[in-house]
Amino acid sequence: MARKKTERKSKTFSEAIGINNIINDKTGFVMGLILLCVALFICIAFFSYFSTGQADQSLVTDLRPGEVENTGREFQNYCGSIGALLSYALISRCFGIPAFIIPMFIILCSVRMMGAYKKLNLWKWFLGMALVMIWLSITFAKFLTPLMGDQVFNPGGDHGAFCVQYMENLIGPPGLVAILVIIMIAFLTYITSETITVVRKVLNPIGYIRDKVKFTVVSHDNKEANDAYDTIIPAAEQDDVLDETEENNHTEAIELMDETVSEPVEMEPIISKKAINKREKEAEGDGLTMTVDTPNNEEKASGRTVADNNMPMTPINPREPFTRWKFPTLDLLKEYDSDSKTSYVDKEELEANKDRIIKVLNDFGVQIRSIRATVGPTITLYEITPAQGVRISKIKNLEDDIALSLAAIGIRIIAPMPGKGTIGIEVPNAKPNIVSMFSILNSKKFQESNMELPIALGKTITNDVYMVDLAKIPHLLVAGATGQGKSVGLNAIITSLLYKKHPNELKIVLVDPKKVEFSVYAPIADHFMAAVEENEEEPIITDVQKVVKTLKGLCVLMDERYDLLKAAGARNIKEYNKKFLNHQLNPEEGHDFMPYIVVIIDEFGDLILTAGKEIEMPITRIAQLARAVGIHMIIATQRPTTTIITGNIKANFPGRIAFRVGAMMDSRIILDRPGAQQLVGRGDMLYLNGGEPARVQCAFVDTPEVENITKFIANQSGPVSPMEIPEPASDDAAGGGGALDTHSLDPLFEDAARAIVLNQQGSTSMIQRRFSIGYNRAGRLMDQMEKAGIVGVAQGSKPREVLIGDEMSLEALLTTLRG
Repeated sequence: MARKKTERKSKTFSEAIGINNIINDKTGFVMGLILLCVALFICIAFFSYFSTGQADQSLVTDLRPGEVENTGREFQNYCGSIGALLSYALISRCFGIPAFIIPMFIILCSVRMMGAYKKLNLWKWFLGMALVMIWLSITFAKFLTPLMGDQVFNPGGDHGAFCVQYMENLIGPPGLVAILVIIMIAFLTYITSETITVVRKVLNPIGYIRDKVKFTVVSHDNKEANDAYDTIIPAAEQDDVLDETEENNHTEAIELMDETVSEPVEMEPIISKKAINKREKEAEGDGLTMTVDTPNNEEKASGRTVADNNMPMTPINPREPFTRWKFPTLDLLKEYDSDSKTSYVDKEELEANKDRIIKVLNDFGVQIRSIRATVGPTITLYEITPAQGVRISKIKNLEDDIALSLAAIGIRIIAPMPGKGTIGIEVPNAKPNIVSMFSILNSKKFQESNMELPIALGKTITNDVYMVDLAKIPHLLVAGATGQGKSVGLNAIITSLLYKKHPNELKIVLVDPKKVEFSVYAPIADHFMAAVEENEEEPIITDVQKVVKTLKGLCVLMDERYDLLKAAGARNIKEYNKKFLNHQLNPEEGHDFMPYIVVIIDEFGDLILTAGKEIEMPITRIAQLARAVGIHMIIATQRPTTTIITGNIKANFPGRIAFRVGAMMDSRIILDRPGAQQLVGRGDMLYLNGGEPARVQCAFVDTPEVENITKFIANQSGPVSPMEIPEPASDDAAGGGGALDTHSLDPLFEDAARAIVLNQQGSTSMIQRRFSIGYNRAGRLMDQMEKAGIVGVAQGSKPREVLIGDEMSLEALLTTLRG
């Protein structure tokens, strides 16, 4: 076996001559200490030169052999002849007073070599200090020479004096001053961006003072005052505006303390806002105006119900035979005192929070131009406009400091606000308000929504009802720590659907491993639920093995629906149902109206730990494919870990709802970003479906309210049993030509066979409708007739071929089977 050659690593020059073995930590410390002493020696010599330079001038300019030893103490400099010569060379002959920068740089080198500042960039300091020394040398030679009197050296040294003389000969004194100013501003701008702000303030001091002191006029009068402008009127046009104001005499000046001012107020800019929805308050602290946006009252729904009671104008009524169905009424829900509130926070709390935010920002050198507050039921959003040159990251890093100053949890900084030139600071209210389900559903927005599966989640900071369409999401992942509002959120989702959908339009599959979360919905199982045949007695699934069977049955149903869509030439369930309702599809070919199916799984983490891949695989398949056929999933978990919320789940559940979690890592697992760990709990949540997450206060629906709704629905005439989900194919299922067990024939076998032969069409849905039986039983009848030789094998969505042509042949076959 050949011996592998080892590659020889090439050495650097310092390694080759052994410098690395000489220069180590100890020798570096000693050399640094030596350089520090040299720098201090030079500084002392420089200071001594100011008083002894004139006495030593004749010696250093005409040095004779042997005088450098200073045996006769001829040199007056405190550091002897060496000090006098160094001071003369560096101060008088070179750079003048700025030569002090040289020992300062030597001190930096010494502390770097001694290990005190290991990350010190010496090249950066060398270039910067060299530039400053040369600039100061020229500046001192230009401006300080007349002030130095009879000193033996020029304040800028011979270097500075030569540069001044040379440049003045070329461009004159004004050009020299301009070059010095340009170099100074460019260098300071490179060091800090605050230089730009300072220069702008110097160039426009009036504008700076005007921005600091703002005046606001707010109109609180009749309807004529509603026509307001959002522009600042220049000072040149103010006289005309004031004349019009005096002629109309319809507005009054309102100050922060709400005291009416009878005398005219002089002001430079006049700012007017929309008086219908907003009120403005002028704060005295720091000369900033804080505008408070008062939330609007949502326009209420008309009537006691929020669903559309009008019958569909189609040839086929999808609500048959339950055309007299009554949708739940709003009086089943509880109305809270906070539902009619428009001001959730008092003025004192707003002003205190505003002053603390400004103080914290000022303490860390962050200047802002304006601040605006938007009050919500649980959170108040303070939008600040930073001064020019302020970095966003600087404000973002102050999140914990602002939370400490306000003594509040749940401080969240949004930098920048999407679509705005501001930075948002979300601060929890001292007294959070309840967002009731009544206030959400009793809104015109929810009543007039045309969504297929409308879900009213709650209210935003601006007090707007926040709704999403589950049909477009199409699958939703809900996660959060225990006790943060997850179960209430699921109840709000189900309640929204029950208030808007007819039993023929919606079916729900509930999976409840804890056995107590969804038990309140048991009374409406026959009306709104779907289950496999063995679960019809208990359609709310609590057993893990039944969950697996149900999910696999949904996969079978999904495949059957896709076959029907293919036969109908429709792309999705909406197009398919539209064709069916308009008589474009033949019911005898197996076509029927398709209801939406919503699968809601609570405690998904417990199912994964119990069944693992057996649960995850059908869920992933449904999430990937079932959107077009109207099957949508909502899964909830209180354990947001990577073993529960896997990559397949996250990839197929684009809709995310995150309640408060304990750690930033949990928030990243749910939302792919931090933020959920900063929520305040009690229904405070983040909703994400692409883009930036929206902060929403979840609607609160209590258990007695849900009981009232289910009792109202259960007392109506509707479906007598849950919708049947097809049985999944078992591993030992017989094929088409197995032996027929005559002792286990269905009681309807002979009647179904006669109906098939008379119509010469083998369709499972036709048997289902003719004999009013479930899909599973009709499917078993077709399998038995296939084994008996009455019909042929299944051909997808097409009807089976009838193998017996007349009743005589059928009766003979039935007689044989009886015998």
